[in-house]
Amino acid sequence: MKNLRNENAELDAVDLKILRLLEKDARTSTAELARAVGLSAPSVAERIRKLQENGVIEAYTVRINPAALGLKLSAWLRIRPVPGQLSVVADIIRDLPEIAQCDRVTGEDCFIALAHVSSVGELERVIDRIIPYAMTNTAIIQSSPVEPRSPLGGFRQK
Repeated sequence: MKNLRNENAELDAVDLKILRLLEKDARTSTAELARAVGLSAPSVAERIRKLQENGVIEAYTVRINPAALGLKLSAWLRIRPVPGQLSVVADIIRDLPEIAQCDRVTGEDCFIALAHVSSVGELERVIDRIIPYAMTNTAIIQSSPVEPRSPLGGFRQK
């Protein structure tokens, strides 16, 4: 298998099946995976090791429902730092625990950040930390017709 960090992923059907099974339940045992793909447990463990080593598998995680924690309001913040304040804004965003995700993007805005808060007042407090250094535009999430999903959905095996 080639170093996948530097080239397009060359995954075979077995690798893809292992990834899809782990995606459904990252706690699936190697023995269960082996039964599902028709290989030995050591062979599956070696494939998983290579997928991790090559950067295909970055981490094993759990998805937590913010609303179940009382964080019933989620919003996307578009953030445009004032000139010379890009790194200051990045540091502020990093330090805000309410920010669950932030990407630096092209276009008029420099950052798009996802915040989970308990109330409009909490959202205002988050925005107030940013606005001395940036302009913001906020969109409160009403619903999510597409839940977060894996890039495997768009991946086409060659």
